[in-house]
Amino acid sequence: MKPEANLTGLFVPLVTPFTDDLRLAPDALALLADEALSVGGARGLVALGTTAEAATLTPGEKRAVVRICSAACRAHGGAPLIVGVGTNDTAAAITTLQELAQSGDVAAALVPTPPYTRPGEAGTLAHFTALAEHGGLPLVVYDIPYRTGQPLSTSTLKVLGNLPQVVGVKYATGVIDAAAMELLGSSIPGFAVLGGDDAVISPLLAAGARGGILASANVRTGDYAELISLWQRDAAGPARRLGAELARLSAALFAEPNPAVIKGVLHAQGRIPSPAVRLPLLAASADSVRRAAELAASRAHQETAA
Repeated sequence: MKPEANLTGLFVPLVTPFTDDLRLAPDALALLADEALSVGGARGLVALGTTAEAATLTPGEKRAVVRICSAACRAHGGAPLIVGVGTNDTAAAITTLQELAQSGDVAAALVPTPPYTRPGEAGTLAHFTALAEHGGLPLVVYDIPYRTGQPLSTSTLKVLGNLPQVVGVKYATGVIDAAAMELLGSSIPGFAVLGGDDAVISPLLAAGARGGILASANVRTGDYAELISLWQRDAAGPARRLGAELARLSAALFAEPNPAVIKGVLHAQGRIPSPAVRLPLLAASADSVRRAAELAASRAHQETAA
């Protein structure tokens, strides 16, 4: 029997706020986490994802980020916390999973297909099977071939979905095609498909995705939560209108490498102390931030005017 992970609704993969001199800003992170769960209505949080610049964080910083996000989730009724575990070293991933499992605060781990190594689908199955058997945590497979260089077939995803500890997939292939429709049309008990491509989350939800892990939701959390709720209530007209608007916002937020523009907007809104990102990322241009900030504020202005 699969563990119950409650993977439905919006999960916000939080940015990691830095100071101008690139130190971790824990108070800003705690505020972002609290706002996402209280004001924004997110179902849960994701720590140490790509949006968090996890590859540039020290082990101590990673522990601090997990600790802060865990505290926020506990304060909001035990909201689920998903933690990113990204490595192409199966043994190292197992060790990290086991350490996270010991805390008792992590609902699941978000694990990408092994990047760079490109072990093939058989190797990927062996990788996730080992993590499921020895890691001690429920797993959400992160299918994002344009980052990992490793595409997965629908048949492989179905096999993964039937592993006892695999509770979902963050589906971020960049397209909605026959393979996506086949996956969304399949019914695997205890296995949730979560959209991971922000710009196309609305049609993914319309086709049956259970929710989303959406970087853009750092900015307009409540609207992304509402979009998911609208599709779950079969309110197609309002959902299409809001989805189209949020797709424009997502395109602007991803105009430069993630999360540079998102951080620029959050800083412009006074929500984080600096727009700084760590190398090899560069801070977003003023034009990109200005454009995204305008779109981030547009719906609020419309509601005020109404």
